Amino acid sequence: MTQSFLQIQRQIEALQKQADTLRQREVGGVIERIKLAIKEYNLTSEQLGFGSSGRAVPTRGVVKGKGGRAAKYADGKGNTWGGMGKRPDWLRAELAAGKSLEDFLSRTASAPPKRAGKKAASKSNGRRSGKALYGDTATGKTWTGMGPQPRWLKEALAAGKTMDDLTV
Repeated sequence: MTQSFLQIQRQIEALQKQADTLRQREVGGVIERIKLAIKEYNLTSEQLGFGSSGRAVPTRGVVKGKGGRAAKYADGKGNTWGGMGKRPDWLRAELAAGKSLEDFLSRTASAPPKRAGKKAASKSNGRRSGKALYGDTATGKTWTGMGPQPRWLKEALAAGKTMDDLTV
């Protein structure tokens, strides 16, 4: 027996309704399990990634960012905070209990920062970033030597000047 297009479309609609009903039933169970886990582990909306930024926030206040900064504050129980942004719940609770912020300074945060070695110095050729290395005395425009060459420099080079002529 050959089925028509219309009959197949009706079957698809009926199966879709069945699938929606099953999904709703399963979602209810999933939501209950998630609620239990949230309650059991005292999870916050920020830890679940529902904070103001909309990004997933690492649990336990782990700092991820430029240079992999070490945690500045720690409670010895695995909770850490880098010192930037909103204070985590564990720290606010401890402060409310009468402890001071200095009680949680981690040993790595209190150690003096390491000095840059020869490797870092060779990368920058002994020059500080932000300091103008090239300039046009007529216009007062400068360039640090970092990033693309500015238009005024390209025009000066095209007019016959050399980089040595423009060195500040």
